[in-house]
Amino acid sequence: MADHFTTDRGRQIAYLRLEGEGPGVVFLGGLRSDMTGTKALFLEDWARRAGRAFLRFDYSGHGASSGEFTEGCIGDWAEDAAAAINTLTQGPQILVGSSMGGWIALLMARRMPERIAGMVTVAAAPDFTEDSMWAGMNEIERAKLKREGRILRPSEYDEPYVITNRLIEDGRDRLVLRDPLNLPFPVRFLQGTADMDVDKSVALRLLDHATGPDMRLTLVDGADHRFSDADCLALIAASVEEAIWRSERNG
Repeated sequence: MADHFTTDRGRQIAYLRLEGEGPGVVFLGGLRSDMTGTKALFLEDWARRAGRAFLRFDYSGHGASSGEFTEGCIGDWAEDAAAAINTLTQGPQILVGSSMGGWIALLMARRMPERIAGMVTVAAAPDFTEDSMWAGMNEIERAKLKREGRILRPSEYDEPYVITNRLIEDGRDRLVLRDPLNLPFPVRFLQGTADMDVDKSVALRLLDHATGPDMRLTLVDGADHRFSDADCLALIAASVEEAIWRSERNG
């Protein structure tokens, strides 16, 4: 059973936390996913065996947290992440961001770099509201979005989902690939070459754009967006362990 805390904005955020050694690990999930996904549960099991502090949570409008998904935006979910880190963890953390969670992790690097010991992203999707959603719309869809405030788009994972004008416009205020992006800690970007949602060119662009003393990109041939088979999960754990080791060595 998940616990809940209330943010300054009054949102009820569901979470599960393990006590353990620091730096802790915080899992940041993707768009419309929740904290019961394969990667989140795998990392929790890894952390329990390693005696490592661990946190997973649901953004507002996701999973067991309050709110409606269609009312949220990147800024809201970044606020939720910052509140969870500040309220539920102590000291520097290793952020593990999956898909949209990778964008959220990069926003945390700008917002609270002193709280980040390292970062691992899995199929990171920075700026996807602009570079994928908006760029993928035709003029008729863009006009309808502005006129009606929302449009429906198909999804290969579930029923069609709503894209709101607020999501697009707020995303423009949170872009990370247009301005300097400094990542002053160990960073491991992981990306599958068979990802149909986030092309590997996004990972290459992120690596080229960001600056930092210890960044590496690993491309996994044939891995898809879920990045959840046994080999991919083992790579995530190994990347987290390496980020911890390098952060402690450099600290």
